[in-house]
Amino acid sequence: MTDHKRALDLLAKGTSFTLAGVPDGFDAFIIAELARALAPKAGERPAVLLHVARDGQRAQAFLDVLAFAAPDIEALHFPAWDCQPYDRVSPAADIASRRMTVLSRLARSRSSDERPRIVSTTVNALLQRVPPLAFVAGVSFSAAPGNTVDMNALSAWLEMNGFARASTVRDTGDYAVRGGILDLFAPGLPAPVRLDFFGYTLESIRAFDPETQRTTGMLRSLDLVPMSEAQVTTETMRRFRQAYVARFGAETRGDMLYEAISQGRRHPGFEHWLPMLYGGMDTLFDYVKGAPVILDTLAEDAAGERLAQIKDYYDARKAVHDEAPGKSPYKPLPPDALYLAPAEWRVRLDSACTARVTPFAVPEGATPVIDCGGRQGHSFAAERAQENANVFDAVASHVAALRADKKRVIIAGWSDGSRERLSHVLAEHGLKRLIPVSTLHHALALRGDEIALAVLPLEQGFVTPTLAVIGEQDMLGDRLVRNRKKQRRAQDYITEATALSAGDVVVHVDHGIARFIGLRTVEAAGAPHDCLELHYAGGDKLFLPVENLELLSRYGSEDTEVQLDRLGGVGWQTRKARLKKRIRDMAHALIKIAAARQLREAPRLVPPEGAFDEFCARFPYEETDDQANTITCVLADLAAGRPMDRLVCGDVGFGKTEIALRAAFVAAINGKQVAVVVPTTLLARQHYKTFAERFAGLPVRLAQLSRMVGTADTKAAKQGIADGQVDIVVGTHAVLGKSIAFRDLGLVIVDEEQHFGVGHKERLKCAATCMC
Repeated sequence: MTDHKRALDLLAKGTSFTLAGVPDGFDAFIIAELARALAPKAGERPAVLLHVARDGQRAQAFLDVLAFAAPDIEALHFPAWDCQPYDRVSPAADIASRRMTVLSRLARSRSSDERPRIVSTTVNALLQRVPPLAFVAGVSFSAAPGNTVDMNALSAWLEMNGFARASTVRDTGDYAVRGGILDLFAPGLPAPVRLDFFGYTLESIRAFDPETQRTTGMLRSLDLVPMSEAQVTTETMRRFRQAYVARFGAETRGDMLYEAISQGRRHPGFEHWLPMLYGGMDTLFDYVKGAPVILDTLAEDAAGERLAQIKDYYDARKAVHDEAPGKSPYKPLPPDALYLAPAEWRVRLDSACTARVTPFAVPEGATPVIDCGGRQGHSFAAERAQENANVFDAVASHVAALRADKKRVIIAGWSDGSRERLSHVLAEHGLKRLIPVSTLHHALALRGDEIALAVLPLEQGFVTPTLAVIGEQDMLGDRLVRNRKKQRRAQDYITEATALSAGDVVVHVDHGIARFIGLRTVEAAGAPHDCLELHYAGGDKLFLPVENLELLSRYGSEDTEVQLDRLGGVGWQTRKARLKKRIRDMAHALIKIAAARQLREAPRLVPPEGAFDEFCARFPYEETDDQANTITCVLADLAAGRPMDRLVCGDVGFGKTEIALRAAFVAAINGKQVAVVVPTTLLARQHYKTFAERFAGLPVRLAQLSRMVGTADTKAAKQGIADGQVDIVVGTHAVLGKSIAFRDLGLVIVDEEQHFGVGHKERLKCAATCMC
């Protein structure tokens, strides 16, 4: 890095500065170099750098590149919750366990930890408060073979800290007890472990395969951290009840959250009231006190957007609660109890030594600037656009020019397979001695005539004074590459008897709803046979052979007081026949609707050139290729003169809303009404705000319909829809109500259509000429 000594001097003085000339990917190389230089003094805790990415995808890419650039550095990833602020659901168990693993590692740092450490997190995670440092430091559990351990006390500790008891351990967070053996799948471990006890002595800790149950290795020790950030103990329950009553008043009948916590149960989403369990919360800044903070490009802008989003979600929840204080089941805590306030966020950054990363060259100003000399690499876009040019010939020529300039060259593929393919293709175009490497050290150790081939998740390569990295995307163009996620097991289908617990409600395909009691050995034809004992209404019993397990499925509700069917009764068969008839009737209606739409003509909705171009210019970003192609297809559908039915798919943030905005503009300008239907009130509020901002100053009138809208506004919106005064309405299922009568509905936009029933969508199709 250019001016390496100056950067260290600024870090030592606690002076904030800017790292300029650091394109994506190169930041991991620079930050690793700084972390190594911050070696701890004798007796001190290890040096820590806090890297703050603007989103989770960039944090993961940073960690992947860091693993290549500096495998000697301890890299910890602190993720954000995967649920929205003030949600009704809890964060995923694997995310909560990963967060607690990192917090525990930081809270229990020792001076003997000599490796430099980088904590990579996101803006969303850093803005959120976490359990107190004192709590996390003292809540772990450690044991080794030969230790005296009370298995009952260990089971109680697991229950308190978010682990779930199961009959068979399969997923992270499961544990099972059988006699003197405790099976456990702890966070951070690649496989479950089996703890073998003899009385109060822990004899062995063995890793095992969850499928075969066979031992795969022995462990010398075991360190456990909680699966959840919320510990439910007698003390936290008492503290929660006192804080809840003090803030929201005496509990009301039917307050499920208060009742669940009071009984020691984990209510879905109760983590959004964490401050009431602990009395006070810390932040990640407190766990890495004094550590330099490296801010990703546009991280501070992302923080501003996140803080505004948090306030918006809180205002929506509070508005509903204030309208009916005694009836609203959701009682939100103020944002500063769960998240950093904007002023506190600014104070935290100002009090830390902060380095802001930018890929551009920045002139020296009030904040010191260190130019790292990096820039984005050659993209080969021009070569790909030429008809008779071969991009791989251009890559070979470019590599030769880089080597002539005394630069070490690394060619990076997205995966091992793509790296292998690139090696064959590039060899055919003149690049010889391509050597696969796994680390930067290995790449730099190659001879001068050798070229390194690495696996790096880079969207674009970069060039430094001594190094050039050419990415696969540079050569082949934009590619949508995503990390594969671990597939979850289907929970509704029962694949083995051990997946059931006594008391589970199940459904037999022929006999209906029953309760599973357990496995029983039954004498049949003079031989013992393993069967599942199922109890039905009236005390009837059915013994189902284990080889017929496929006839069972889980009951799709958590209601354990469901009415059981009577064995041999006609109720189950009657319900099945009634449902089959409803499916046939619905299919018949769908066919009629589809046939009618095929025969029907629709008005040709064509965008006015000047006005449409001005509307498109309000979009603050450049359209992606897929987004532009989809917009073209949607406009063609609107102008085709026949009913439209198009499904637009894409992940969050890929630009689906912009497609809907342009379609709505075309329909509204042509005098047609537009209905935007969403599944939740919060999403309705968000979309209404977006539409209002984009249509500001245009002769288009908007309205919102949801339970968050007051009675007077709802009445005015319905009247405006009926007489044509409202051009675009954004709402929830309220838009589907029988009291809503459109004067001239031309376009229906259904967001997250999987949340709506077939009947709802087909009824809208009958009323509208277009469907998106």
